[in-house]
Amino acid sequence: MTRITRRLALGAAAATLAAPALRAQGAAIRIVVPFAPGGSTDAVARLVAPGLTQRLGAPVVVENRSGAAGSIGTDIVAKARPDGQTWLLTFDSHATLAALLPQLPFNPDRDLDPVMLIGGAPYVLACKPDKPFRSITDVVNAARARPDGVSFGSTGNGTIGHLTMVLLQGRTNTRITHLPYRSGGLAVNDTVAGHTDMMIGSAAVVHPHARSGTLRTFAQFGPQRLPALSDLPTVAEAGLPGLEAEAWWGVFAPHGTPQDAVARMNAALKESLNEERVRTTMLEVQQARLIASSPAELGTFLAREVAKWGEVVRANNIRAD
Repeated sequence: MTRITRRLALGAAAATLAAPALRAQGAAIRIVVPFAPGGSTDAVARLVAPGLTQRLGAPVVVENRSGAAGSIGTDIVAKARPDGQTWLLTFDSHATLAALLPQLPFNPDRDLDPVMLIGGAPYVLACKPDKPFRSITDVVNAARARPDGVSFGSTGNGTIGHLTMVLLQGRTNTRITHLPYRSGGLAVNDTVAGHTDMMIGSAAVVHPHARSGTLRTFAQFGPQRLPALSDLPTVAEAGLPGLEAEAWWGVFAPHGTPQDAVARMNAALKESLNEERVRTTMLEVQQARLIASSPAELGTFLAREVAKWGEVVRANNIRAD
């Protein structure tokens, strides 16, 4: 029996035993976002919260608990009562937590149950318009000419954006200075201000600023060109095949949350994501590819991400901020 199958079976049993402990009608439900306000994870959580409030029959509150690569907020959910009142909406860096922080006070695989893979968006590189970068080749040439003299911002050490740039440096034999931030919003602010030469972030975070002209995008790491950035080549097209990275958002519950509560949240998320306002914002503003997976599909996807990016963390001896 697979881990997911065992979890579903245990969850069904827990639902029977714990039904009286399910939340009181009208009690507030909290969605913990383990990053600061202003990033894409916070934006996605706040986008779906009104629809969840309507469908779950209780106010849904978004709570930002940032720090330590997202582990502080994740720990809160991992240790919360599995009563359907507390949920985690997190980012792709969730896949690196175990490798990045060996002394975690929780086990991401054992202490959290998958609920839904909401969707994903490619990572992109962007800079202030007065910077000289217009292609990935420009970055490589500048970094070779000035080792450690070119800087990039990301949402933190060990995040997928950071790890993607680590792979880029390995492939091109370059050294680029990393400036970690606590959220995509903070990285954007310093890039717009010119305090860092460029940033790597999900298209969800970067595209609104590119559209307004405060940032210029010059490379995308998705497997194919993003429709909104159709003139922007992928890194593979620029001569670095196989170097792909997509941001993603997933929802998790404390382990042992009754299966009927997980199913109800999954259904409410699907319906909320399908609202025209939400769907349009996700596709056109967040530049996301909507997935709205089942819990089991998120479990399978996460296992692949953990294997892929965990190896990059370990091979490069990367640690959290």
